[in-house]
Amino acid sequence: MNRDEALHGEVLSSHSVFGAPCWVSLSARDLGAAEAFYAAVLGWEWSTGGFGDQFRTARAGGVPVAGAAEVATAWRTAVSWTPYFAVTDANAAVSRSQERGGTTAVGPIAFPPGRAAVLADRDGAVFGVWEGALVAGWEHWRQAAPAFVRLHTRDAFDAAIFYGEVLQWASTRPGGCEVHYDGDEVVLTSGGLVVARIHSGALGAAPDPALRPHWQIHFAVTDVEACVTAALAHGGSALRRGTDVDEAVLADPDGARFTVTSRAAP
Repeated sequence: MNRDEALHGEVLSSHSVFGAPCWVSLSARDLGAAEAFYAAVLGWEWSTGGFGDQFRTARAGGVPVAGAAEVATAWRTAVSWTPYFAVTDANAAVSRSQERGGTTAVGPIAFPPGRAAVLADRDGAVFGVWEGALVAGWEHWRQAAPAFVRLHTRDAFDAAIFYGEVLQWASTRPGGCEVHYDGDEVVLTSGGLVVARIHSGALGAAPDPALRPHWQIHFAVTDVEACVTAALAHGGSALRRGTDVDEAVLADPDGARFTVTSRAAP
């Protein structure tokens, strides 16, 4: 048992909690700059993992909460945050995605203690799948930083069908996720907690052709205003503010977008 397991209890596997987001990762051009920015904005501490100098792990209160890789330039990928969803079989999930019009960018490849793949849905939104042990226990990971992930897409109903089939949402097996509508969004819950939302505007509205479908990571923070101030002071930007102080969309100096959400938010 490693240190994180000793601190936080037995680490679950993707077989125990499947279909739910279980990790988030940043593709960056400059890891040093990314570390400094997110340390200032989110208070994270960084360490080198077992995957070489191009990879880092962020911790909040000692709990691993996110990864970062200096691959955006070398692999010609966009600077962005990507959510990873737990699956029981990475190969099968990739096959289900391809059968339904999705594309595969990377993998599945081995990252002990598991296997990962980076995919895109049929509208181009990028996401990952993970098969294996879940970092620091799923509940502890969610409590430490991420609040939930939200897909902004052109057709929430169609997207829900795609992800539901690829990630096996609404399965009757223990550990699966439940799906329901909440106003104009599709909502994914796991263990009674909201873990993901799919948004495409009001039901019945025509799809927005200008929208670039993407997953947005919402990080739970105690002080949204302080995060905005720190982001601006360290080369980032505030792209959108909520109607109150409970939420703000920020971008790091390389342009990777994320949302800071009050812990009182959903």
